Amino acid sequence: MTETLGPSEALAVADELRDVYFSAFGAPGYDETPEKADQFATEQLPLHATRPGFKLVLTRSAGAITGFAYGFTGDRGQWWSDRIAEVAPEIADVWVGGHFEIVELAVATSAQRQGLGAELHDALLAGLPHNKALLSTYVDDRPAPRLYRRKGWHLLLPELTPNAALYGKQL
Repeated sequence: MTETLGPSEALAVADELRDVYFSAFGAPGYDETPEKADQFATEQLPLHATRPGFKLVLTRSAGAITGFAYGFTGDRGQWWSDRIAEVAPEIADVWVGGHFEIVELAVATSAQRQGLGAELHDALLAGLPHNKALLSTYVDDRPAPRLYRRKGWHLLLPELTPNAALYGKQL
């Protein structure tokens, strides 16, 4: 079962979200550093929580956060949207602006392979007023791109950055 949090509620649990982030992305093969997890909790999340349409969903087990996903309304003038416009203006013309941007989806390693990623994905997209969504994920074959393809996402750009592909979904 998921919970939906607004900006202030999400920031109140930033330390717990950091721990899940580091569990998921600090794992072998992802290799994020503790400093990157700290940056997520102290810089990235607080910035994104100020964006219009911010929504965060999470799951818990025995009171502890086991996974989360969040996003917001993307638009020109934001770093990621402008990066898409720079690399692929024809895609940006169709997809960028007023879209829902999925920023992170993370499940603690101890809770993976239980369907939580799919549950978080569906809860995050439920009830959105947007008609399209964008995300970037790993270029290589990993659980995340496989999940998104199963959920109806389409590859728009195989290499937005050296390690990230761009996916879109009509909502």
